[in-house]
Amino acid sequence: MAFCSKCGAQIEEGTQFCPTCGAEVAGSAAPTQAAPTYEAPSAASAPVAPPANDAEANKGMAILAYILFFVPLIAGAHKTSPFVKYHTNQGTILFIATAIFGVLYSIVTAILAAVFISSAMTLSGLGTGLGVYGVLTTILSLLWFIPAILCILGIVNAATGKTKPLPIIGKFTIIK
Repeated sequence: MAFCSKCGAQIEEGTQFCPTCGAEVAGSAAPTQAAPTYEAPSAASAPVAPPANDAEANKGMAILAYILFFVPLIAGAHKTSPFVKYHTNQGTILFIATAIFGVLYSIVTAILAAVFISSAMTLSGLGTGLGVYGVLTTILSLLWFIPAILCILGIVNAATGKTKPLPIIGKFTIIK
């Protein structure tokens, strides 16, 4: 059995040209050789790893992803840099989580206002109702430090060239 020396296709004895690739077969008969073996794709066809200086070159855009998450999306920087893509994803998730927290905060404070301020309308509950409302809304207001701290952590990670996920929300991926 003969095989083409160029493409490895099986050819009949005495064929002058390979029916698969068209290469000329040496002499009137194709040389006999073993079946071709599989070769791994060369480095040129393998996916290209991001450059080693990707984080250094794109720190500014990665930091901006936590302040104005949509800027790297509009600029398309998340498509050219894996570092920017990672931090844009983290910044976008942080924005969505903060928006959800804001809506929940508004609902809870509205409910507290309805409950405690309406009870404060009576003369006997005036001091108690407003006091409890003030304490609870102060405690809820302190929760706004959580998104701020997460934002600072993300900016520090981007500035130091790290791709460390943010606590609580870092495991989610939106931008693929």
